[in-house]
Amino acid sequence: MKLTKTAIDKLPAPAKGYAIHWDDALPGFGVRVTSAGAKAFILQKRIGGKDRRITIGRYGPLTLEQARTQATVLLGQIATGGDPIADKARRKAEKTTLQTALDDYLSTRKTLKDSTRHDYAHTLRWGSSDWLARPITAITPDMVLKRHAKLGERSKAKANLWVRYLRAVLNSAMSRYTDSEGRAILADNPARIIGKTRAWFEIKPRKGWIQPHELRPWWDAVQGLANDAMRDYLVALLLTGMRREEGLGLKWADVDQQAKTLTLRDTKNHETHVLPMGTWLAAMIEARPRHGEYVFQTPRGRMSNLRYNLDLVRKHSGLDRFIIHDLRRTFGTIAESLDVPAYALKRLLNHKTGASDVTSGYLQITTERLRVPMQRIEDYVLRAVGVMESGVIVPMHGEPEAIKKRQ
Repeated sequence: MKLTKTAIDKLPAPAKGYAIHWDDALPGFGVRVTSAGAKAFILQKRIGGKDRRITIGRYGPLTLEQARTQATVLLGQIATGGDPIADKARRKAEKTTLQTALDDYLSTRKTLKDSTRHDYAHTLRWGSSDWLARPITAITPDMVLKRHAKLGERSKAKANLWVRYLRAVLNSAMSRYTDSEGRAILADNPARIIGKTRAWFEIKPRKGWIQPHELRPWWDAVQGLANDAMRDYLVALLLTGMRREEGLGLKWADVDQQAKTLTLRDTKNHETHVLPMGTWLAAMIEARPRHGEYVFQTPRGRMSNLRYNLDLVRKHSGLDRFIIHDLRRTFGTIAESLDVPAYALKRLLNHKTGASDVTSGYLQITTERLRVPMQRIEDYVLRAVGVMESGVIVPMHGEPEAIKKRQ
């Protein structure tokens, strides 16, 4: 049939699915009618050895004359070797913004912890909030170089982290966003320019730890905190070597007072980690008030902003460069000074053993095997801060009876 406005208006809706009515005047051009009565112009043509169908637009907003004109243009592109479908897909993909690429990256990476997801989003906003609405194809190597240098004036370490996160998101985008022929819309990752030009900022790893003569002033400063949750949290990190987020995420359901163990579930290496508690720590945790599901929680909820209390500890201890991760390094340093076996220390710190370490596969270091070294580390700290003298533990203010005397 020859398509006219009158003929299109009279086309009936099929009982189900859709029906196509082809135009005798322009081969391959037609109108598709759905069972709901919706009508749209289409063009069907062989492209690249395959029959391909292109939807031109809905009838109504688009007139027959306009649709026929667009179909004629498309036929001309196809006749000269073009692929309107691939071009359309590519144009759509090229509009993908950095925010969309970030959201898609985080949604597909199932193994990322919530804290890491938050860090990705926070860091990319910190370094490139003005790029988030920009197409990823508009980000150039020169832009990355200049932005990295500028961010380095604020924080060299964070500028490097920004590049690593941007590179990871754009690497994923190179595989994810393609045209209909599978060609990537990003030929290269612009963030790789930092590595290619060796523009990374040199960051010396922190090696801070609390030395033996500093333990007492640090302890006294922590014990002076009005926030008992923060006080006990910092002490627990020192006596166990837990990471910052592991301590903040510790729940009462994962504290076994009878077995004197802590179970850490949201760990860096994604493996559940069971730690034995020393006698003093077990009593301290048992005496903690229960304000919710988390062990180190205030009446107002789970702790999140630790800066104020950390500033107080720095001020009153004199350790002005103290950060939370220093406690983990201090725990490991004390353990090594007490000749805790290397494999036991790895287990205490929940470090993964490399694939090349065959010996580790033959060792079964149980939680109970870790109890003795854990107690030795605790005793060392308590003696250093003056809580333990000659095998007797001196009670601190507000401590339960269970802490006063070793069971």
